[in-house]
Amino acid sequence: MASQEHLDKMQLRQNYRNLWHTDLMGTIQADAPYCCLAFWCGPCVSYLLRKRALYNDMSRYVCCAGYMPCSGRCGESRCPELCLATEVFLCFANSVASTRFMLQDEFNIQTTRCDNCIIGFMFCLQQIACIFSIVAMIVGSGEIQEASQLLSCLAEMVYCTVCACMQTQHKVEMDKRDGMFGPQPVMAVPPVQQMSRIDQPIPPSVGYPPQGYGQPYGYPPQAQGYPAAGYPPPAYPPSNYPPPGYPPSGYPK
Repeated sequence: MASQEHLDKMQLRQNYRNLWHTDLMGTIQADAPYCCLAFWCGPCVSYLLRKRALYNDMSRYVCCAGYMPCSGRCGESRCPELCLATEVFLCFANSVASTRFMLQDEFNIQTTRCDNCIIGFMFCLQQIACIFSIVAMIVGSGEIQEASQLLSCLAEMVYCTVCACMQTQHKVEMDKRDGMFGPQPVMAVPPVQQMSRIDQPIPPSVGYPPQGYGQPYGYPPQAQGYPAAGYPPPAYPPSNYPPPGYPPSGYPK
């Protein structure tokens, strides 16, 4: 059941549409110092990358990221740091591949054909070197033994180089995830806008000249001298108003 689940995940990765921020051929140009560090100290870099891929939350750690049969059975919950250190030193290739699968599943990243060719060439070269070593042991020829040693050395160099490039690729992708490349102007979040509410007697001044607001309601404004001084005139209404005999008799009051 577990192997079938892993096969389904591998088939699902073939349908991913996103790409790595940089391919394996461009990792040296993208971050040459980190690529050199990953070449000379691969297990330490693998430890740091896995921890960073888990957002520094080691409570989420599972051996080989859950992609191997031993995952979840190595006491990871009791001491995840020790288990991760053991994984990166004893199963270095699996640790690099597991971090890669984690990032691919999280961001729907597919592997390009060029990357697949490089990884496939690494595997084929290791298999050929292994076959030459077996043949040299059986035949006992010195020339074949020397050729197998040269081929094994070449396979190890290619293996270390490809793993270093892969780890640099993972690091660059997580730099992109964590926003270390600066803000993206095209996809920037629009500024917060305000709207007037029923409980606001004065609408907000965002995007409008402020001088039209902030004054108390009522018309006409008191600051313009309204009503005019001397209005109404003194002795108003006159003392003889209404005139005598008004209203006329017979008119209902």
